[in-house]
Amino acid sequence: MDNLFLYVIAFLIFPGFLFTSSFGLIVSWIDRKVSALIQWRVGPPFFQPFYDLLKLWHKELIIPATAKKNGFILAPLLGISSVTLLATILGIINLNPEYQFIGDIIVILYLMIIPPLSIVWGGFTSGNPFGALGASREIKLMMGYELPFILAIVTVFFKVGSISLGEIIQYQHVHGVMLNLPSMIVAFIVSILCLQAKLAQVPFDISEAECEIMEGPFIEYSGPLLAVYKLMQSMLQVVFPWFLISIFWGGTSFQGWGILWAVLKYIFIITLVILIKNTNPRIRIDQAVKFFWGWVTLVALIAMILMFMGY
Repeated sequence: MDNLFLYVIAFLIFPGFLFTSSFGLIVSWIDRKVSALIQWRVGPPFFQPFYDLLKLWHKELIIPATAKKNGFILAPLLGISSVTLLATILGIINLNPEYQFIGDIIVILYLMIIPPLSIVWGGFTSGNPFGALGASREIKLMMGYELPFILAIVTVFFKVGSISLGEIIQYQHVHGVMLNLPSMIVAFIVSILCLQAKLAQVPFDISEAECEIMEGPFIEYSGPLLAVYKLMQSMLQVVFPWFLISIFWGGTSFQGWGILWAVLKYIFIITLVILIKNTNPRIRIDQAVKFFWGWVTLVALIAMILMFMGY
């Protein structure tokens, strides 16, 4: 019973929902503030993301007559639940790498696929052609970036000889972080490019494309359900970089100076995401798929070859 209570606390408070959502909203403010400064604007105040979420939460929830009601409501709830569970697993394993289960990283990879699938589900059940078009683009984008992303992660599997995140973190504690190796630096670069698409950031925000298809899958969402989707996207900005830190950069420590070092590693990754976002135009969906299946997959294979050669 005590263990069950601790699991519930971990899921709802730390490192689960409350921690990840709060941190995610702060990161979304940083994103908007830095983007504004790059564009010579002032940017929003610190609490603006919280205000926006609260405002959406009190808006009227409108469900279109043409929508499939059950799927329309459940899609965002599925997405945010999977992100919360993903944050909980990552946090617990980083707190204690020995607390693991066989193949936990496979479960993590599956959970990482659910949020974009929830967006697809919501778009197709909205009953709006723009929503269906956005959902179709999201599927194609997933098919593009998942291949090189999995290859980059598998490179780490072969190097460590394990598919357990806890063992990968422990391996780095003993042998040094993965980024000490040229092959892992290449794999990390591939992962960053895929991360940009997973977060639906420019130039890969093709499924939303506000000026083209009016936010695509989200076009019919309003009120609390739209707030759930927006909160999910903010939480993803915390969870996905956290996963890359765990895989390539020795994980995170919540003790002493380790907290500062963990924050600096996270800031480095999220800064790359923001810089890529603000220095590139949106590309077409066919260009994105060709990019990921072409050059990015090739670079991922090169990383794997370098790893087998001992580099």
